[in-house]
Amino acid sequence: MKPVRILTTVLLAFAACAAHAAELRVLTHSSFSLPKARLAAFEQQSGVKLSLIKGGDAGEMLNKLILTRANPIADVVYGVDNTLLAKASAAGVIAPYSGAALKHKARYALGEGVVSTDYGYVTLNYDKAWFAKNKLALPASLQDLTKPEYAKLLVVQNPSTSSPGYAFMLATIAGMGEAQAFDWWAKLRGNGVKVAKGWSEAYYTDFSRNGGERPLVVSYATSPAAEVFYSKDKISTAPTGNLFLKGGVFRQVEGVALVKGGKEGEAAAKFVEFMRSPEVQAELQTTMWMYPVVEGSTTAPVFAHAAEPGFAAEMAPATIAAKGGAWLKRWNKVVLR
Repeated sequence: MKPVRILTTVLLAFAACAAHAAELRVLTHSSFSLPKARLAAFEQQSGVKLSLIKGGDAGEMLNKLILTRANPIADVVYGVDNTLLAKASAAGVIAPYSGAALKHKARYALGEGVVSTDYGYVTLNYDKAWFAKNKLALPASLQDLTKPEYAKLLVVQNPSTSSPGYAFMLATIAGMGEAQAFDWWAKLRGNGVKVAKGWSEAYYTDFSRNGGERPLVVSYATSPAAEVFYSKDKISTAPTGNLFLKGGVFRQVEGVALVKGGKEGEAAAKFVEFMRSPEVQAELQTTMWMYPVVEGSTTAPVFAHAAEPGFAAEMAPATIAAKGGAWLKRWNKVVLR
């Protein structure tokens, strides 16, 4: 009977530990994605049970956090980026962090309590086959897109409802200056630009690569790599390419942070460290299609098709927070009136 008693004791102890495991509420934007096996490994190693809360688009996610700050709906948040940083800080929803993750040498930092985890570039993608078939030269500048030969070829996302759409609008303002940028948007409207609600609609419905009529789309620098990765056939060349045009590239840096007033501070800190771990930095490349922020991280082989641009728009988070709302109103008036 002795082995039975020992087994019973072990099982009871295990059950007690499981019953007292911290439940960590993790608020993310809808694009958060890591392998289930990696999340399960985190739970097992940390003794933390994850409860993932998808909050929609990054801006929508932050608004939910702000609206519930008196009684936070999460303990840790992933997806606050450089376009939302100042807004999150001003709202007082982020708690300071000083853990070991900050000792990792990172390509880009965020500050304001948010620990950077990954970055990417919003830019123009083009359909290689369409341009080859129609024997049309690729546009060499954003101004080219206002010429008759490029009429009705571009689809963008509405910056009021889409993160890449918002980032692209900011890139044009940073690259051209406010007055010239909105003059360009007005000309683009006259040249038949199409506005989609979000990235999925623009890329999977309107983009010619996926059966649409527009061979130019606002997307990401990693999109060509994703095309190779998900292709049903084994291909060695991406069917789409990036157009890195001045005023048309924006660097987005995302991060993870403790939620002020969150109940599980210790468990939340473990999740912050987890997001900067070598395993996550490697895997987020082919799940969330972002570049790893920690220097020295393993690079996914398919990222040979995701060359980084030599330049990107820079804009202070405080400037975005102060002027972003007015820019959106002006954009809607110019492009959608």
